[in-house]
Amino acid sequence: MSTAAGPELTEALQLARRCVATGEDEAAKSAYLDVLRRDPTHLAALNELGNLALAGGFRSAARTAYTQAVQHHPSDKVSRVNLANLLYAQEDAVGARRQYEAALAIDPHFAAAHQGMARILSDAGQEAAADAHWHRGFEGHATVTKPYRGRGVGIPLLMLVSTRGGNIPSELWITPKHFEVSAIYPEFYDTATPLPPHVLVVNVIGDADACEPALGRAQDLVAHTHAPVINAPARVRLTGRAENARRLRHIPGLIAPLIETVASRMLRERPDLRYPLLLRRAGFHTGRHFSHVEDHQRLMQSVDELAADELLLIQYLDARGPDGMARKYRVMFVDGDLYPLHLAISSHWKVHYFSADMAQNARFRQEEERFLNDMPAVLGTKAMRALRDVCMTLGLEYAGIDFALSADGSVLLFEANATMVVFPPNPDPIWDYRRQAIDTVINAATNMLLRRARVESNS
Repeated sequence: MSTAAGPELTEALQLARRCVATGEDEAAKSAYLDVLRRDPTHLAALNELGNLALAGGFRSAARTAYTQAVQHHPSDKVSRVNLANLLYAQEDAVGARRQYEAALAIDPHFAAAHQGMARILSDAGQEAAADAHWHRGFEGHATVTKPYRGRGVGIPLLMLVSTRGGNIPSELWITPKHFEVSAIYPEFYDTATPLPPHVLVVNVIGDADACEPALGRAQDLVAHTHAPVINAPARVRLTGRAENARRLRHIPGLIAPLIETVASRMLRERPDLRYPLLLRRAGFHTGRHFSHVEDHQRLMQSVDELAADELLLIQYLDARGPDGMARKYRVMFVDGDLYPLHLAISSHWKVHYFSADMAQNARFRQEEERFLNDMPAVLGTKAMRALRDVCMTLGLEYAGIDFALSADGSVLLFEANATMVVFPPNPDPIWDYRRQAIDTVINAATNMLLRRARVESNS
């Protein structure tokens, strides 16, 4: 229970909520903190401040607020699920599962907790156990309305979202300050039901390998609208890792790995394999379920560890530069234009920004800054031409590519699809050089939607 109450506390909370409703985030933050100064255990203020922080991309602050809500109110199911969802997004499956299970112990019928448990179990390969949670979590809950938080009238936008993950992180560019969003989970949506009001459709289902059923259903849904569709499901369906490698391989200046989908049991009998090679489970990102295989013995170990009926067998492309460090560039494609997002440099073959050596090495950060400030000069004419061809071939309004450069300046393709993560760095001043590039991508994506919506509204 709250330790303080009364008109002043109520007034401060109402002020915070009014500011949230009109998109005045800094004023809302101050008002919530005012509530928490008066009562550090205030349940609504902790959860709503966490929601505000998360909407702004400040995951650490959101986690602090949700954790305090759970600590002070252990029997509150909403706090448990808020924290669980964030832990899941931060790859802490064990912690997330603990919170989802606690929420279901409080309320066995809580749909949001069933949704989370379904994702956890599905990721762990426990599809039979996940199936009941999918149905209990989404049947009757296939549409979620996200309130508009701006001034005037919001633009009605329809967002297509997969229940099973594989969605484009879109919180920073599909903002409640501009759009009144109706999110639909196509797998559980009755196509006989009229679609919610909208002038624009954004398909954020981005992982073709993990989300084929959802993309198929989404394709059926967009046949029922005349509104513009961003990232048409039919185009996203062509961006699986193996399919992309096949269709992009012929682009001049691009080197794509050979990729084939193979039955795991057949790998043990393959005499034609050339090492090193890569094995991964389809539908996973951020290095999960992904192995570097040096020889036959390691192959057998990896097949057992990855524990899937089918695996992607991927040709290894050496991304190391003359200094022995591996590099991975990320460039975003927004409405046909190219935007540099980051460069990760690592001593490990599996390069991700969060695990790279950027924070520890000022020289690496300077190299990234040069890339962000003058991408054409850093990449060269051959790579820039290849990137433009990739953008055109994908035909997506929002997507990106991860790649390295070969010795002759060609693009070494890692992946190219819509599921690229764009998040602001933490407040440490060492990352100030990155902020403009990230803001530019976010603003470009938001402005693209605003242009399309205005054209549709005026037609």
